Amino acid sequence: MSQPEIIYRSNIRLTAEAFIDLLKRSTLAERRPVDSRQRIQSMLDHGNVLITAWSGDTLVGVSRALTDFSFCCYLSDLAVDEAFQKQGIGKRLIDETHKVAGENTALILLAAPAAQQYYPKIGMQRFEHCFMIPRK
Repeated sequence: MSQPEIIYRSNIRLTAEAFIDLLKRSTLAERRPVDSRQRIQSMLDHGNVLITAWSGDTLVGVSRALTDFSFCCYLSDLAVDEAFQKQGIGKRLIDETHKVAGENTALILLAAPAAQQYYPKIGMQRFEHCFMIPRK
């Protein structure tokens, strides 16, 4: 039996519970505050681009970003259910995020250690000029 087609949507509001569940089914929960529903809800409330990927009624991927829709877009979360990885879902989520943010924007992200080899494979350039003040 084949899996249902993956449907990508930009018009869904996720609950904190649904987002936390997906983060746990991906490898991203290790680096997100999944024990704080309030903080996750705030992340969802204040991001301005959210692309979701669905297999039937199952949420299998999320891209969450912040953008000004004209110059830059920061892709802060890219999560794909481990059972659905290596099917092009992450790349498609990035492409859909860039379309919504505006293709004239520069799409920027900080790669998780395990994903550093993934992004060049899908055509993203590595830059070494990044600076940050870490969270407390």
